[in-house]
Amino acid sequence: MSNPAGSTTERQKRSMHDKPTSMRCRCCGAEVTHLVVDLGLSPLCESLVHADQLDQPETFYPLRVYVCDQCWLVQLHDHVSGVEIFDDKYAYASSMSSTWLAHCESFVEEISSRLDLNANSFVVEVASNDGYLLKNFVQRGVPCLGIEPASLLAAAAEAKGIPVRRDYFGRRLAAVLSKEGIRADLMIGNNVLAHVPDLHDFLGGFKQTLAMNGTITFEFPHLLNLIQKNQFDTIYQEHYCYLSVIALQRVFAINDLRIYDVETLPTHGGSLRIYVCHTQSQISTELSVSRLIDHERTAGLDTLAIYDSFAQSVCETKWKLLEFLIAARRAGKRVAGYGAPGKGNTLLNYCGIREDLVEFTVDRNPMKQGTFLVGSRIPVYEPDVIDRERPDYILILPWNLRDEIIEQLKHVRDWGAQFVVPIPHLEIIP
Repeated sequence: MSNPAGSTTERQKRSMHDKPTSMRCRCCGAEVTHLVVDLGLSPLCESLVHADQLDQPETFYPLRVYVCDQCWLVQLHDHVSGVEIFDDKYAYASSMSSTWLAHCESFVEEISSRLDLNANSFVVEVASNDGYLLKNFVQRGVPCLGIEPASLLAAAAEAKGIPVRRDYFGRRLAAVLSKEGIRADLMIGNNVLAHVPDLHDFLGGFKQTLAMNGTITFEFPHLLNLIQKNQFDTIYQEHYCYLSVIALQRVFAINDLRIYDVETLPTHGGSLRIYVCHTQSQISTELSVSRLIDHERTAGLDTLAIYDSFAQSVCETKWKLLEFLIAARRAGKRVAGYGAPGKGNTLLNYCGIREDLVEFTVDRNPMKQGTFLVGSRIPVYEPDVIDRERPDYILILPWNLRDEIIEQLKHVRDWGAQFVVPIPHLEIIP
């Protein structure tokens, strides 16, 4: 009798040799053929399903990640345009996490001191979201501008007194800003670099807008953590690339930019903050850059072996989570979710989890309450529903905020509820 686990693994192995249709690397243009992981079909993870849409079909897209064996950029096959993803209904609001707000407030204080930013400086944030970060510059009297294509989020930022340009950023918009005389002393791109299908157009816009002695900071989840800590649920259509400094050095060099410093951060399960300047800038490159690249090379990010072992780890997580949920439901236990993040939708849809296993989830974002998760159609309620329904287990979908969420919900232990964290491995927390 054949082993089902073995047959699944064999399908994964065989699919690694499947070639995408006419796929060229977003960085170097080489043909990309090496599959890292296949997560099946998935809808757009930050979309929402409203009650009047429950009888309507959803569009699912292949979710396959490849690695370029020439420049080592890890990337999705491009099935969805940015315009489709970041539309007027895009609902990811950064202000929903107190941990993230504190992180951004600290960054503004540090960077203002480091670059001596003042009323004569100018700051541009690309993908400024709901103004969660720029509001700190406004409070300091530092002139700023947000770039945000999602109308709901742009309106929220404007309500905070932040000027916002509702548009996509790239060379076209940079040319418009240049004609208006805008040159930025600091440009910020937090968790946006991975969201860009055309890296060269995007970075070309930064090149045009940055002042001669200016600095760009980018923050993004580190590819090394994704691989080593099994963070496969951070893979979704919104993320076109999965980033390492090895790959980014080449991307920036092509656009006449240079990474001059790098810091490791705990946010989003382990991120990097890189500092970038014009190639010819007088700013010296810190040792942190070469040290981080050495660390990535030692881990094997410039070899195929590390990527080939990743798919099996992903399968193991799926099997263990399903085994737990099925056993819990058979024992008469109730399971609810906490959060409605994009990563949760990747996890739930890849594992085939529906309302029969996770009855509902809750979220602090009012834009998500009263809706249903894409694909799984699990209902999303306000957090108070947890107290009314008293589930036995709470599945934490935004696991990167596990400590914050467990502290918020510490009272659920009064009725014996336990927390379930799915990533990097299944963990039950009493």
